[in-house]
Amino acid sequence: MKECSKFSIGTDLEEVDRFKLDLKKDKNFLEKIFSKNELKYCFSRGNPAQHLAVRFAAKEATVKALYGLNFKRVDFKKIQIIKKRTGEPALVLPKELLLITKLSLSHSRQQAIAFVILIENK
Repeated sequence: MKECSKFSIGTDLEEVDRFKLDLKKDKNFLEKIFSKNELKYCFSRGNPAQHLAVRFAAKEATVKALYGLNFKRVDFKKIQIIKKRTGEPALVLPKELLLITKLSLSHSRQQAIAFVILIENK
C-alpha cells in the first residue's frame, strides 16, 4: 500500500475595508506584514485594499495550515504571495520547510478569502 504524505489546509476571510491604508501613514504595519514586492504590486492596482486583504488572508491561512503540520509560527514576511506569469497566484515559503503549496485567492469589494493546502515533500 502506498504511503500518503501528510497535508494540512488553512483558510481565512478578511474584510477589505480593514486594509484601506495609507502607505505613508501605515508604513510600519505594512512593512511588518508584506514584502516590498507585495506592497509594490498591491499599490500598483486600482484598489490596493482588495489586494492587501487577499494577501493577508493567504498569510493567515498559511499559518493555520502550518499549525496543522506542527510547525511553529512563521514570520508573515517569510510567507510571500506572488503572481506567476500565467496570472495565477502562488505561495512562496522558506525552502527549509520542504512543503508543496497550493493556493486559491478570491475577493469582492467587501471581502477577501484565501485557501491554502500544504503537503509535506519527503
